[in-house]
Amino acid sequence: MARINLLPWREQLRKERQRQFAVVTGAAAVLAALVVVYVHLHIGRLMDHQESRNRFLRDRIAELDREIREIRDLESTKRKLLARMNVIQALQRSRPQIVHVFDELVRTVPDGVYLTAAELRGTVLTLRGVAQSNARVSDYMRRLDASDWFRDPRLEVIQAQARGGRRHAVFTLRVHTTSPKAQAKAGEQGEGSA
Repeated sequence: MARINLLPWREQLRKERQRQFAVVTGAAAVLAALVVVYVHLHIGRLMDHQESRNRFLRDRIAELDREIREIRDLESTKRKLLARMNVIQALQRSRPQIVHVFDELVRTVPDGVYLTAAELRGTVLTLRGVAQSNARVSDYMRRLDASDWFRDPRLEVIQAQARGGRRHAVFTLRVHTTSPKAQAKAGEQGEGSA
């Protein structure tokens, strides 16, 4: 009978399986490392792409913020210019009126009344002066009220002072300036609403 020794064959088969296991394990490790490197690179590219998009958006937002500031500055400049234009137009409209107001002041001042100061703020004219008596101040107020260029005279202050042995009344009064056109418009509106 023949004797067959199977020990080296099994040993060889075991070594072959160990070698195959080591190769498969190494290949799996290399493949896993490649997958990890690929995923890392892919995620890095995605992050770089997103960062470039974010940078673009930040730059665009900064540009739009500058444009918004410029628009606000332009709007502010526009408002200031419109306000100046309105003031200039108001001055242009009222330029002839001041001539009429001074002309009417001269016509309404009675004898014995002397004006020392006149100040116009808006439509309110403040007059300061000296009169020979309180009756002359009353006469002056009646004349102002009867004028087409003045309305609502109001006496603010009247004081009696003695100068050179004579008694004088120092007064301050306020009167609103108007124009005959404005009074006519106000009269028409009052009639139209009645």
